[in-house]
Amino acid sequence: MKKAIGFLCLFLFIYQGISSAEEYTLKDIFSLALQRSEQIRISEEEFRISEAGKDKASSFLIPKLSLFGELRRYKEGKVIPGGQILQPETSSLWGIRLDQSISIGGNEFISLGISKDNIEKNRYEIYRIKEEYLYGVAVQYYNVLSAERALEIGQSNVARLKSHRDAAALRLKVGEVTKTVLLRAEAELEGAYSDLVRMQNNLAIAKVTLIRLVGVNEDFTLKESEDELAETLSIEALKEIAYAERPELRGIMIQNEIAKKQVRYSRGFFLPTVSVEAVFTQRDDEPESDLFMEESFYGGIKLSFPFFEGGLRKAELRESLSRLRQAELAISDIKKTIEVEVQSAYLDVIANQAVIEKLDAQLNYAKENYGAVSKQFDYGLATSLDVMDANNLLTTTEKQLSDEKATYRLSLLRLKKATGTLVKSVLGENKGGIQ
Repeated sequence: MKKAIGFLCLFLFIYQGISSAEEYTLKDIFSLALQRSEQIRISEEEFRISEAGKDKASSFLIPKLSLFGELRRYKEGKVIPGGQILQPETSSLWGIRLDQSISIGGNEFISLGISKDNIEKNRYEIYRIKEEYLYGVAVQYYNVLSAERALEIGQSNVARLKSHRDAAALRLKVGEVTKTVLLRAEAELEGAYSDLVRMQNNLAIAKVTLIRLVGVNEDFTLKESEDELAETLSIEALKEIAYAERPELRGIMIQNEIAKKQVRYSRGFFLPTVSVEAVFTQRDDEPESDLFMEESFYGGIKLSFPFFEGGLRKAELRESLSRLRQAELAISDIKKTIEVEVQSAYLDVIANQAVIEKLDAQLNYAKENYGAVSKQFDYGLATSLDVMDANNLLTTTEKQLSDEKATYRLSLLRLKKATGTLVKSVLGENKGGIQ
């Protein structure tokens, strides 16, 4: 009875340990990655910095209101002949000042427009970082699945080689084969065991990398999505989607607008600046003096123009014009890059589909071939080398098909990334490219 209870407790403990492992789909991994990524949080802080930059630019359009005050105590008061106080013993002064400066070229408004464009540019930069990051997460996700599948294939290979070793040992006892056949089978089995150790190590490394990248718990399992053939749009339609969605292109187009405004901003320094001020002051002296007004209020307008500044304005204008040309060239360059990336990803998807179909057929033939050769060996109609060749063909085909399926799924994600729709598809906003 005690033993039964002990076995029951052990079973419950093992079951609880197994059931506590969290299972994640690719979508689950993506969701966790977006929540926990330091890279994304850093880019979001950069976005907040650009929002603060807009507030700073807006502040230059609002008049500055300041209070000032002072208190003076003189060593002694001074009185001129006639009893008029020239210098009081104490004097206090306070006031309110209103200042506003506006350049005739409208630089303050241009600066505000640039700051708003920077916010939008950083928004697309966050999107770009998310696309890059999620694709990297997907690579590690499929690395873990591929390593798990490779381990399963390795274990199946060990099982087949053990079966063949046992069959060779049995036939050696009855004198149907020589000892070299058994030794060859033993050597192949030991090699499979060593491969199994490497596969276990590769799986551990892949899991550690995914844990570091996403922040999942160490005890986890991955659920693989079902295979499905993606219906893709035409290559021209995919390029049009990429032109509309790629955050890099959208960002560089905003940068081009910023460069145009920067040229206007630099030209604005060739125009005067108008400053307006209004000041109210109140003064109290002890003893009082008729020489100073107790209250005063004045307003003024000032026009300033830097006549000579050593060529600074011309240099800044040349610099802004060069940055504008850079932005225009960058748009042309990134469009060419996008075309190549979309076409490359599209061709990979089509090629991987065809390869998977061929490998599926090859795997069926390899399984049938191994089964037939194994039976022939049992009846003395095939040699041990025939069995080894059939087993190697089966193992190699299984591994190739597993790797090709992972490559195919990654090529689908790469096509989404190339068209700029990867994040939208993760968030459930499937707007183009892959249906």
